[in-house]
Amino acid sequence: MDIQIQELIENLNHPDVSIRLESLKRLMDKIKDGQLDKPVKKSDVNNHIHTTYSFSPYSPAKAIWMAFQAGLATAGIMDHDSISGAEEFIEAGKIAGIATTIGVELRVDFSHTLLSGKKINNPDQNSVAYMALHGIPHTQINRVKEFCKPCTNWRNERNRLMTTKINDILPPVLHLDFDRDIVPASNFADGGSITERHILYALSVKMIQTYGKGRPLLDFMKNLLKLNINSKTEAFLLDLQNPYYAYDLLGLLKSELVGSFYIDAATECPEVSEVIQFSDAIGAISAYAYLGDVGDSVTGDKKAQKFEDDYIETLFKVIKALGFKAVTYMPSRNTMEQLDRLRKLCEQYDFFQISGEDINSPRQPFICNALRNEKFKNLIDAAWALVGHELAATKHLDKGMFSKASMAEYPDLESRINAFKHIGLENLK
Repeated sequence: MDIQIQELIENLNHPDVSIRLESLKRLMDKIKDGQLDKPVKKSDVNNHIHTTYSFSPYSPAKAIWMAFQAGLATAGIMDHDSISGAEEFIEAGKIAGIATTIGVELRVDFSHTLLSGKKINNPDQNSVAYMALHGIPHTQINRVKEFCKPCTNWRNERNRLMTTKINDILPPVLHLDFDRDIVPASNFADGGSITERHILYALSVKMIQTYGKGRPLLDFMKNLLKLNINSKTEAFLLDLQNPYYAYDLLGLLKSELVGSFYIDAATECPEVSEVIQFSDAIGAISAYAYLGDVGDSVTGDKKAQKFEDDYIETLFKVIKALGFKAVTYMPSRNTMEQLDRLRKLCEQYDFFQISGEDINSPRQPFICNALRNEKFKNLIDAAWALVGHELAATKHLDKGMFSKASMAEYPDLESRINAFKHIGLENLK
């Protein structure tokens, strides 16, 4: 690859957002000039891409470039406790000619519901679940930033305690300093959040620096940390040329170590009813994120364990009563039996169905092949309806998919999805 082109691609993750966007413009110019091949745009969509504003190998501009290279028709940003990357993502989408949606993923407290005490969709803590706010109107970005700010500040208090706690189980040579090792690896200074993944990524880097790659590192983890390492991960970590080495190590550590240093989140997780109320006020679409019982984890950082499936009908009654508008799920993560049951319940309870393939690791493809199954065509339509909703609600807050006016005009959910899909597709012209 041309050195200049390679430099431009590397600059998509530059600390300066203006350099990131300028590099993307120059790359697109090179495609127009025929210096770079133009990828074939397909019908694929992805509404759940994490960026460096939570945890990811990709800045918002780099995420759009990866989406463009994969041939995605639409792409959606979805960071934990942060929407600070949204404006860059929107601008990058315009540069690359990709329709975008913006959202935020939050952890919410279900302890005052019938789900209290249950493991919902959060591997680390009972009574707390992940939910997404999709299709946030662009006029409401600052309100979302203010809503998230206390959550990230309280989270950092817990992050500091967890850093101390993980140091207690590590040899002194691996001890982490929150301000020196972890904060600089995040976008916290620009409104991003810091997660358990940041702590473990900092640890991954320090372990590689201390023990090197390959057998010495594996021996340390097996003999001293007593970690269980499956054959797939071991092969990755024995490969000294593995370009994703630190991320593969992070996946292992998240799967094996989190339980030993995790501290339950409290204040930083607002009550679910409060978040639903906020979502409705800003014209966003509130979505429960279905996980389902896990066998072999797609991302490599979740143990096989049970989640919502044993009580899923109760779950649907609860989220319907709370006022959720949608359910989001990953077709690649679940069995067809799980998906068929889930989709029937969505139809029964009249939930908008949204796809979202969680991207926070370089091994995760931006394309979900499962979505190409004809039975999931509704999820492609939903992505375009999200685009349409976001455009309409940005112009007039009372014109979104679930506004009183829209629901009166299109009482049937399917007809409403179809109407907003056409608004989204019209934007392509």
